[in-house]
Amino acid sequence: MGFWSSIMGRSQPAAPRLDSLFAVPSAALTLEAGLGLVPTGIGSVCYRAASGAGFAQTQQEAVALLGSAPEAPDVEVTVDDFGFTWLTVTHDPSDTSGLCTDLHAVNSTLGDAGFGPGLLCSLVVFADVTGRRVGLVYLYKQGTFYPFAPQPTTGSARGAQVRDTLMEIQVRDAVENDLPLEEERSRWLAVWGAPGL
Repeated sequence: MGFWSSIMGRSQPAAPRLDSLFAVPSAALTLEAGLGLVPTGIGSVCYRAASGAGFAQTQQEAVALLGSAPEAPDVEVTVDDFGFTWLTVTHDPSDTSGLCTDLHAVNSTLGDAGFGPGLLCSLVVFADVTGRRVGLVYLYKQGTFYPFAPQPTTGSARGAQVRDTLMEIQVRDAVENDLPLEEERSRWLAVWGAPGL
């Protein structure tokens, strides 16, 4: 923090630690061995899209970058009910490293172009044999992960939004040695409607 910033009480936000995304493949092995959760091959980056041609061009560059690979993944851009944009990448489920490399590239492309303040999170989706899904959510500004597990709904509860907190705690405990985890539970935000969940 600079002299004037300290006098004025302003602090610089911490620089994101995007390299933490490369620890997800190791965490994936832990989740499969301990909880039977395997990668689905689906990952996404969530951000608040900026208006203007500059942002649109940068977003197109990120999509084009992913599509330029010899075995290019499927890429889709959608907007959720809350107005957030999700750039979703679908790889072969066995290629978690490639998926995380692509998510890193999207974050870096947007961040390097000056759109870092609009980046919210990245998500890697896992599932068990019953089809229950769990997301590892990477908070861009914090550089930490947390699990998000929507509770499967049946019968009269259909359409209700309920979290499976027991599953979230089990995932957190399983990967605590693999990933930098978000300690403040108040930051474990629900990402209802996220692609793949």
